[in-house]
Amino acid sequence: MRGKSENQKEVISLEEVYKIYDMGGGNIVKALQGLDMKVYEGEHVSILGPSGSGKSTLLHMIGLLDVPTGGRICIDKQCTEMLSEDERARVRGKKIGFVFQTFNLINSLTALENVMLPMMIYDTPTHLREEKAMKLLEELEMGNRANHKPNELSGGQRQRVAIARALANDPSIILADEPTGNLDTKTGEEVVQIFEQLHEQGKTLVIVTHDEEIAHYADRIVRIRDGKIVGETKK
Repeated sequence: MRGKSENQKEVISLEEVYKIYDMGGGNIVKALQGLDMKVYEGEHVSILGPSGSGKSTLLHMIGLLDVPTGGRICIDKQCTEMLSEDERARVRGKKIGFVFQTFNLINSLTALENVMLPMMIYDTPTHLREEKAMKLLEELEMGNRANHKPNELSGGQRQRVAIARALANDPSIILADEPTGNLDTKTGEEVVQIFEQLHEQGKTLVIVTHDEEIAHYADRIVRIRDGKIVGETKK
């Protein structure tokens, strides 16, 4: 996003979001403490903070992978606190693609099968799933590795497969949690360039990182510490 206009569409909204974990024995962890945050269509936002700051918990809240202890989360104006888990899964499957530091690929499946997997939620016919998955792999220069399993791929190749999987249902929002964290510098830069291309195509990106260099590719940097937003920087 090259600067938010007055009529820019709001696609993610968090209002007074708390996440508190009861660890037992009277030990309470306040992972998020009353966060307010908005993300607009086509924006690239980096969530920057040290280990333990709550940034991954925040990403999980945005992605509806976890539920807040308190507060409200809305995706494309649809507020989610009253949704069932199945309904939340449908929202995730349709609107959000995830990329993780540890790739989260299924080791028993080929690259092609991993990318096909998210499309099963919509009962897409097998041949159409295969065609689309292959197209995504080819776009990410992984077509010649389609029949390889994750343990036969390098870290960078696995992350490309993970990005292809995130794009399988053509989501408008891509969430990434330390996507270069397990990669060497050169491979990490290649992955960053893929995200930049997705941004240019109009995807909304929210990327969690502890790396200032990665964060500065974003339109806006949201800094988080001890479960609170402590500052924002815009280009």
